Amino acid sequence: MPSTPQPQALVPPHPITPDAPDAIARPFLTQSWLDLTFLHWAADPADVAGLLPPGTVPDTLDGLTYVGLVAFRMHRVGWFRLPGVPYLGSFPETNVRLYSVDAHGRRGVVFRSLDASRLLPVAVARIGFRMPYVWSRMAIDADADTVTYTSRRRWPGPRGARSRLTVRVGEQIGEPTALEHFLTARWGMHSAFFGRSMYLPNAHPRWPLHRAELLECQEDLVAAAGLPDPAGEPVSVLYSPGVPARFDRPARPHRPAGIPTP
Repeated sequence: MPSTPQPQALVPPHPITPDAPDAIARPFLTQSWLDLTFLHWAADPADVAGLLPPGTVPDTLDGLTYVGLVAFRMHRVGWFRLPGVPYLGSFPETNVRLYSVDAHGRRGVVFRSLDASRLLPVAVARIGFRMPYVWSRMAIDADADTVTYTSRRRWPGPRGARSRLTVRVGEQIGEPTALEHFLTARWGMHSAFFGRSMYLPNAHPRWPLHRAELLECQEDLVAAAGLPDPAGEPVSVLYSPGVPARFDRPARPHRPAGIPTP
């Protein structure tokens, strides 16, 4: 496998832990993530390295990195200690994400796209924080043990990019595998703001994870995010009823990093 360039290391990558390494007593931002489905495909680190913010490289497990497609319901986004907003702060979302590590050893996620169904939060995130949010028509439908997520992009584009995912939720996982921890136990987000690299820490309870069976997957969001089309079935399909999350201020003081998501 091709070697992947590494940043100048100050410390080794932090251990992957199922619990947040630090509590956030005075959150900058609060929100809940509900009814989540995680789909992941393995990728060559060399294929995604150029898509990450400056100062970061692909995070890997046994020589591979991963492309994630995560569909869920954002619930009651709130700033500081104010109550979460019930309408504008609650909406379906589907994001395409990659996995990153920086020279300080901080593991994180990098969002290539974030489809959301509320125009105002999309506009604020794009204009104010340079996050790759897009406005989409979206729905989440649950029927017994199956959940279906649909999305069709409105603005800015590529207009018409869509996804339809259906999973059957299975048994709860007692002890996640090393790969399942790697894909879900992420305690921060890397992003770029006017060319400067940012890291936004988060904390939440340990994920309640379930095995899930993928019944339907029609999507072109991964390709629309500048990544190769996924090859074959996902290597991991997980479901979670969700967690409440708290976010600290960006690691680089006085510079916003965006509206984070799982």
